[in-house]
Amino acid sequence: METRLSITDKTDFENDGFLIKRNFFSQEEIELLYGLATDESVTSHAFDLKDTAGNRTKLTLWFTPGDDSFGLMSRSERMVKAVELLLGNEGEVCHFHSKVMQKEPKKGGAWEWHQDYGYWYKNGFLYPEAMISVMVALSDANVENGCLQVLKGTHKMQRFEHSFVGEQQGADPDFVAEAEKNSELVYVELKAGDTLFFHSNILHRSDANLSDKPRWSVISAYNLSFNKPFREKNTSCIEPVKMVADSQLLESGKQVVTQADFLSKDAEITLQDLNRS
Repeated sequence: METRLSITDKTDFENDGFLIKRNFFSQEEIELLYGLATDESVTSHAFDLKDTAGNRTKLTLWFTPGDDSFGLMSRSERMVKAVELLLGNEGEVCHFHSKVMQKEPKKGGAWEWHQDYGYWYKNGFLYPEAMISVMVALSDANVENGCLQVLKGTHKMQRFEHSFVGEQQGADPDFVAEAEKNSELVYVELKAGDTLFFHSNILHRSDANLSDKPRWSVISAYNLSFNKPFREKNTSCIEPVKMVADSQLLESGKQVVTQADFLSKDAEITLQDLNRS
């Protein structure tokens, strides 16, 4: 299991806008995390959003990384050092938010084409190059169950305007159509434990899960400390991560999520606070 990124990885990320690292987490670690993802401490805080066909995808989102298993994952040395390498050293790595994505069999909804920074811009972040999302596959993701799709290299096109489509926000469809003419479509098929790093401005989407297999993942979004938003109320995004050793995830055993800052659909925020995957 290789948990350290290389300069070649950084070059690939800068060129393509995304990077896949296979077996970034062990099967034992994934079993622990998947067990927590399906625990009531997570699922009881889930809410759902409809796609244009009326299908729903559930997610649970929180801001401050704690001492629970997901907090130890997002604060682990392998994650923090990887983000540090990919984003550069102009500021310290901070945790913006994490979320468990729950695409249930036969009914998990699709997500429209979007850029994460298409939402985060509206929170007052000025520097998209200082932001990144990291998706850890908790179950296998493939074409059949609605894996992530990316348009390779579109992070270099900068931010597109985003507007609501049903309960989601999507990138301007005219710009997306032009991007599709110029960029390779990649289906990001992952095995449980594989990890995807993706740029805040890369265009991505996913289809509905019409298979009989779940597609679950956890996504941690990071920001560099100098990139201080002027509209974001939560301060975790500018507080340097308290990094822990990789070994603490398994050594601590299953630790339930107890954060007080879970996001609810009825919270006093706007939906651009979410990046959909």
